[in-house]
Amino acid sequence: MNPDRIRKILDEVAAGVSTVDKAFSDLKHLPFEDLGFAKVDGHRAMRRGIPEVVFGENKSAEQIAAIANSIVKSGANLVVTRVDAVKADALKRKMRGLKYYPDARVASLAKTPSVIKGRGAVTVISAGTSDLAVAEEAAVCAELFGNRVVRLYDVGVAGLHRLTSNLDSLRDSSVLIVVAGMEGALPSVVAGLLDKPVIGVPTSVGYGAAFGGIAALLGMLNTCSSGVTVVNIDNGFGAAFAATLINRSGLAATEAAR
Repeated sequence: MNPDRIRKILDEVAAGVSTVDKAFSDLKHLPFEDLGFAKVDGHRAMRRGIPEVVFGENKSAEQIAAIANSIVKSGANLVVTRVDAVKADALKRKMRGLKYYPDARVASLAKTPSVIKGRGAVTVISAGTSDLAVAEEAAVCAELFGNRVVRLYDVGVAGLHRLTSNLDSLRDSSVLIVVAGMEGALPSVVAGLLDKPVIGVPTSVGYGAAFGGIAALLGMLNTCSSGVTVVNIDNGFGAAFAATLINRSGLAATEAAR
């Protein structure tokens, strides 16, 4: 249940177009719908500005479809993360209009067109091509959340000139999401060069001593460049959500100052 739909229901009652009983029926699933195995949060968009996002890993296609139908029925746009190709095919058969982004492993269904709500661009930077799946999760989610997204991939510290040749365009960004595995050094370098919020995303890419992303995580947490915020290993979605709130907050602050 998104804010626009609730306002429409209340306006219709106030105008005499709808009845109190009809409005009560429309609103009866607030604040959540209990499906037995899941409780779908219909108020998430009102509280956070973004509807509930479904984490698809370890859920069956049937479970995802039931949750997704509840979200879509409420009028909210649907985003499902960590969906493999097999589940995506099953979901497409159950939900007309579902779109799948294979590189990002994200599925979406838009009830209303995505509107750009952020102040500026969210730039997603990846250290290497092996980090692309996590970077694309961040980029696609950020786009679906209403941001203008710029991608800059394979610019890790092993060839720093690839990054520095793009500094002018990076300075035009509002928020930078920096995705890196191995030793996870790239967010520190980016934060040391630019005066923008940097969100580091460690990935599980690397040889044995990378410990499935723990080395990158610790490297980012121990950065000597101030202002780096770090999300969990492989959590492109979490980075996109945080970047969205930062980007929107900048817009709200700008409008409040006018």
